[in-house]
Amino acid sequence: MKRVAALAGLLAFGALSIGISAVQQGAPAATAPKVIEVEKLKDNLWVLKGGGGNSAVFLTAKGVVVVDTKNPGWGAPLLAKIRELTDKPVTTIVNTHTHGDHVSGNVEFPETVEVVVHENTKANMEKMTPTYGSTPPPGGPVNIFKQNNGRGLAKKSYKDKLTLGSGADRIELRYFGRGHTNGDTWVLFPSLRVVHAGDIYSGKNVPFVDANNGGSAAAIGDTLAKAHAALNKDADTIITGHSTQMTMGDLAEYAGFNKEFYDAVKAAKKAGKTVEEIASSWTIPAKYAGYATPQPNRLKGNVEIAFKEAQ
Repeated sequence: MKRVAALAGLLAFGALSIGISAVQQGAPAATAPKVIEVEKLKDNLWVLKGGGGNSAVFLTAKGVVVVDTKNPGWGAPLLAKIRELTDKPVTTIVNTHTHGDHVSGNVEFPETVEVVVHENTKANMEKMTPTYGSTPPPGGPVNIFKQNNGRGLAKKSYKDKLTLGSGADRIELRYFGRGHTNGDTWVLFPSLRVVHAGDIYSGKNVPFVDANNGGSAAAIGDTLAKAHAALNKDADTIITGHSTQMTMGDLAEYAGFNKEFYDAVKAAKKAGKTVEEIASSWTIPAKYAGYATPQPNRLKGNVEIAFKEAQ
């Protein structure tokens, strides 16, 4: 009995020591709650932030249209937050492009929801080895649609322009060319004078150009300029992919910023500089005050793409 009691004491002491050690060394933190922040733009339009790209929620007479659905595991919290805003069902998802932080939540929505994308994004999603911004998730890329037997893939696509709904509920899907990817959709809400740009305009920064999914450093500036020319008369406010709302004037400026970046790389290549030399010496021009300092890997990646494309 004494041996049993002694053994029990040792086990208890050991468990206590392990517990104290865990506290001292920092025990594994509990999974952080999935918090989605709501910003109301209009009486029937909200921006939902957190967990990936900015999502738009547009309330129509027939139901809810959602633009972009965030990272894996964030679809259900997004849907729950939408249900706090309205009891109407989600009828449609529009994905602005193929990346996992904008499309992965699709699989957590009801299968009755119609998913609409540009035709190139449809192809990209079907073959998807998704790119999560500039940093892949732990364990590498995952094809979330194959994991879910095709659930969440697009059921409708378009080439240049597509109209959804009518009257005050009308939505215009527009494609102006290659940029962030080869399938970047601009989602215009004409009655509200608001457009969602996704990651072709993620914020005032050096964009992530995903050449693996058709993105182009040479084309993005012109594509942004085309979008500005076409949408300037119809919209005042731009929902960005990851930042705050911007104006049409900001968009015109961003088009110029991207054109200048490409032209700078092109000129440096002509002068005989290498990718490494260009990436290490390029800085944001002073007139673009307030633009985010680029991550070194993103900057070098964009320089490499522009270098290859430069003629």
